[in-house]
Parts: sequence; C-alpha cells; structure tokens
Amino acid sequence: MKTEVREAALVMVGVAIAGALLGVVWQWLAPRVPLVADVVDQNWVVYLKDTEGEQAIGVDGTFTLLALGFGVLSGLAVFLLRRRGGVPLVLGLLLGGLLGSLLAWRVGVWLGPTQNVIAHARAVGKGVTFSAPLKLGAKGALLAWPVAALLVHLGLTALFGPRDPDPYITVYEPVAPPPA
Repeated sequence: MKTEVREAALVMVGVAIAGALLGVVWQWLAPRVPLVADVVDQNWVVYLKDTEGEQAIGVDGTFTLLALGFGVLSGLAVFLLRRRGGVPLVLGLLLGGLLGSLLAWRVGVWLGPTQNVIAHARAVGKGVTFSAPLKLGAKGALLAWPVAALLVHLGLTALFGPRDPDPYITVYEPVAPPPA
C-alpha cells in the first residue's frame, strides 16, 4: 500500500506540473478579446470593440479543448507507465488533473494581458484597440482535464489491463478411463 500511495503522489505532482504547460499553451492559442478605451467626463471607460464578438467564448472553449487533450494524454501516460489501476493511483490522477487545471488557469491569466484594464487603456491611448485580460468564464472547464484523464484511464484499464482470475472456475482432475 505504501508503494501505491508513493506512486499516486508522484502521478499527482507530475500531472499537476504539466498544468503550467497547459497555461502557457492556452495563453498562446486563446483568442484575444478586443477592447477600446474612451474618455468621458475626464474618466476612462473601456468598451468591447466588437459587442457581438465570440472571442470570450473562444477563450473558454480553447481552455476546455486543451484540457481535454491534456487529460487524454495524462490518462494514457499513467496507464502505459503503470498497467495496474488501483484506487490511490486513480485518486492521484484525479487530484493531479484538478490541480493542473487550476495551475493552468492561473498561469494563463498571469502570462496574458495585464489585469489592470484602465491602466492598460491609459498606456495605449484613447481609441486604440488592445486585448482584454484572459478570463475563464466557464469554471466547469476546470473539470475537463480530470474527467478526460479518468475516462481514458478507466477505458484502457478495462480493455487492456490485467484480469483477475475467475474464482468460479473449478479445475477437474482428469478421470482415468475405466479398465477394459
């Protein structure tokens, strides 16, 4: 049991650290939400440049799709490295995926455009288009990685994992033929 818990902890840490890579890729691939600033009564106001744009939904969708891909890869990697399942290993995969998603979200926001929109608007000037900070509006996307990892790992374990011996098979001794 001690070995399984140690392996689960290593899986959790390894998968969680991969979250930083997801955050970098998300920040790189996510669409930018264009904003424009104006001065009204000596106050800076910021508007969406395209009020009907779908970039904000694209940011959430990009994160979700990347998290699903990372979940599939991490579930596959854990299965290939350790063919047997086990409750600690699956819990490590689950917690690692969740921590990786949280880390990816924070790293992406940290690497993306500044969170201080008014200061950014003042820096670029009135009427100039600039990017809004990365924001994950659909918090349920944080569950995409652990769910995908668990489903892939479960499916691979069910299809290709070791089988338990059937307890109901009885072995019969060969019967000698009757004497002739």
